[in-house]
Order: sequence, then C-alpha cells, then structure tokens
Amino acid sequence: MYIKKQIGAAITVAMAVAVVSCSHALPSDYSLAGRMASISPDYAGLVIPRNIAPLTCRINEDADDFLTCFRTSADPDGFVVCGQALDIPVDRWHRLLADADTVYADIYTCKGGHWTRYTTVANAVADSIDPYISYRLIEPGYIGFENMAICQRNLENFDEHEIFNNQAMSTEKEGQCINCHSYQDYNRDGNMQMHVRVGYGGTLVGHGGSLKKINLKTPETVSAGVYPSWHPTEPLIAYSNNTTSQTFHTRDLNKVEVQDAASDLVLYDLDTDRLCFIANNPAELETFPCWHPDGLSLWYVSAHVPEMTEKEMALYQALNYKDFKYDLYRKKFDPRTRRFEEADTVYRASALGKSVTLPRPSPDGRFLMFTQGGFGTFHIWHRDADLYMLDIATGETRPLDEINSDDVESYHSWSSSGKWVIFSSRRDDGSYTRLYLTHMGADGRFSKPFVLPQASPDADGCLFKSYNIPEFMVRPVDFSRSEFIEALEKDPVNVVMQQ
Repeated sequence: MYIKKQIGAAITVAMAVAVVSCSHALPSDYSLAGRMASISPDYAGLVIPRNIAPLTCRINEDADDFLTCFRTSADPDGFVVCGQALDIPVDRWHRLLADADTVYADIYTCKGGHWTRYTTVANAVADSIDPYISYRLIEPGYIGFENMAICQRNLENFDEHEIFNNQAMSTEKEGQCINCHSYQDYNRDGNMQMHVRVGYGGTLVGHGGSLKKINLKTPETVSAGVYPSWHPTEPLIAYSNNTTSQTFHTRDLNKVEVQDAASDLVLYDLDTDRLCFIANNPAELETFPCWHPDGLSLWYVSAHVPEMTEKEMALYQALNYKDFKYDLYRKKFDPRTRRFEEADTVYRASALGKSVTLPRPSPDGRFLMFTQGGFGTFHIWHRDADLYMLDIATGETRPLDEINSDDVESYHSWSSSGKWVIFSSRRDDGSYTRLYLTHMGADGRFSKPFVLPQASPDADGCLFKSYNIPEFMVRPVDFSRSEFIEALEKDPVNVVMQQ
C-alpha cells in the first residue's frame, strides 16, 4: 500500500467527520479582504470537466476557523464545507456541477472572533472528460526500480487500483520491471499491452478478452519492442526497437541521459504473430511511433547519425550526446496491403538547434502535440523541455506558452474527445512528475493547467513517487492480477520477421 493511500485515507476520515458535524451558517458580519485567499493546489481561474472529482485544497491563511461555500447560479445556496483542508462530498459536488457553467467558492476565515470574506473563486465548467486514466508510479531513482506499479484512477472520484505491481512476481534473485502500458482506442474494447523486463520477461498483449505473452526479439531486430502505438482499428501495433545506454550526471541539473545506440521501427500483426520493418535505416535513430487517428499514417521522430559500430556509437554518444537532434516524420500507410510509403519530413527541429519527441495527434486529426528540448528524446529529465503544437493542415508550430512552465513538461495524452490533455510536469519541485489537466478551446488555445485532484490536498506532498506515462481510458482494465500472473508464467510466443 502506497504512502499516498495510507496518509490520504487517515486525513480523509478526519476531515469527513468535520464536514458531517459542520453546522455553521455563513457569517453576515464580516470584512472584505480585497483579494483571493491563498489556496493549494492553485484551483482558481480554471476550466474544469463537468465530471471531475472535487477540487480538494488547503486554505493557506492564518485563522482560527474556516468556512467555504460552493455554489452556482442555478444553486445559489450550494453547500458549506468547514475546515482549513477542504474535504468536499463527492456526490454533492457532482450534483452542483451537473447543470452549471461556472462553480463559485466563497471563502471565509475567522481570526480572534472577526470574520473575513475573500474574493470569490470562479471556475468554468466545460465538457466531461474520459472517466479513467492509467499511469506508472515510480520512484525517480535508479536502485529501487522494482518498487513500482501501473495503476488506474477514476477521475470522477478518488478511486485508484493497481493494474499490476512489480512485486507480484519478483523474487530475491530475479526482479521485474513493468513499463510502457498502452491501449487501442482508449481501451474501448479492452485491448492493451505492457512490457515486463527481467524476470518472466516478455510483452503482455490483451486482445479479444485474453492475454498472451510474446517475445518481440528476432534475429533481425536490435531489441524487443520498446515504445508502442496501437493502430486505432486494426490488430496491429507499431513498435520502436531500441538499444539504449544511460549517462548519470553529478553536477548537471538534468541528472540523467538515455540515448539510443540503435533504433528501428517495426509493425507487429497480432493475428499472425509476424513482424515487418517500418523503418530500419542504420544512419537513422527512428523512435516513438504514433498512429494518426484515421490509421492511414504513422508519425515518429528520428535523428541522423554517422554510421559506426555499436561500441563506437556508445563512446560517441557519451562525448557528444547534446549533438543528437530528432526531427518529426510521417509515413503514409495502406491498411489493406499493410505497406508504408516513403517518409515525409514534417518538422525539422534540428535546423533550429532543437530536438523533438513524443508526437501525439489530436483525435480529430487537426493538431499534433510534441515535446521539444535542446537535444535527445529523453526529455523527462530536461528542464528546457516544453510542449509544442503543430497545425497539421498549415504546418505552423507554436510553443504552448499558456501551459508550459520553467521546469520539465514531457509525456502528454489527448482525451478521446480531443477537448482535454493530460501531461506530466516537474513544475512543483523539480524532482517529481505530477499530472496536470488542461482544456482546449475552439481557438486551439489551452486553459490554465491544474494538478490532478487528490482525496487530500496534502497527498502529493506525501507521495515520493513520480507519475509516468499518463493515458486516458474510457473504461478500466478488466484483466485481474491473477490473469496477468498466469500469462507471465507461460512461455512466450516467439514472433517471426516477415521476409
């Protein structure tokens, strides 16, 4: 059980008692502060989903008593919550938001018998969001990698459940590393995959209601499948095959580099257990594939490198890692013949002295969001990494200044409606990634980001883990822990490279 759950549960119980026993009426005699109250997280001036969990927060004002009234134009009386740390009843919150276009919070504090009212907090209420997300919880260290889990969270409340935990099958002699969970069409039909490295290694693929373990390494490939992308409709998964190395810094604020010594793209057919190459130019490091929503093209990034042996490349990278610049490419695809056309260069970041990674097209195919930094593709530790957006029709790109911060912005995912984006950021403390949500308006601009709500406003501060690879889902993963274990205990199905 995670620290977040233990501490969050204790705090929630204590605050729930306070809410139930709260019988205070709002004061009629008070002075006006002339400013908003300081609250954390900063849940003011937002656009929020109609079905989002309550925005629990802490009022950072010196006072003896606290009252907060949540109301809307349709329900002007709303309901009152007592206490400095707000525990907002989930059912009452959702009833309030059901028909609202704006939700208001009036905060009152009492000090020495005198009440003060602060400027009203107003948050716009917009489209509903996919009810589920999944992510990996991982310590941002390098000797405790076994203590991780892939979890799923209900965004409409605070329910979190493990999909699978590294500890489930680890032994003293042989550990495990689970990673790269991915879904077809937002898990609409329950089709998913995840990798398991080291003990009981292989790629678990859930398709058609059953799980199987496959071995994606063939004599022709440099590695097993690494970064996946499901075709939106066909039983196909595009993978990059990566041979990677790591560099650890003692003085650089970026701390870690992960470089590709070799990288290709392959297509895996679930029905035939066959692979074929999408791109395998030895002078290119092709990686991070992502399908267009119509399934007729594949986006990816690639860096041009001098041809050399793998050992020579490892030394070259260690000395010249900042010279690796990745550009954005696209290959058209024919689902009938399963063939790709030659690559089109879409955005040459290297010409600007920059490097792109993680291309993600919007569900309507209008935009493509990516992360841009100074070099490489492992931007999760690069403090200069920001989110950018490409208008696919015009080819224009722009930095998403309205949601970027002075620290890392990296992994990002679109909701199935295309109205919401979730992304990971280290803006809070520079060390731990937290998840932020933002709404895209009709003009293609985004609202003020807000951190994923938790049952307790103090939960993130007590959780010494990072959120990794946030993905939206329209339904939760149905496979049980025992089904995962049973599949992992079996010998893998060996895939064959199609000649």
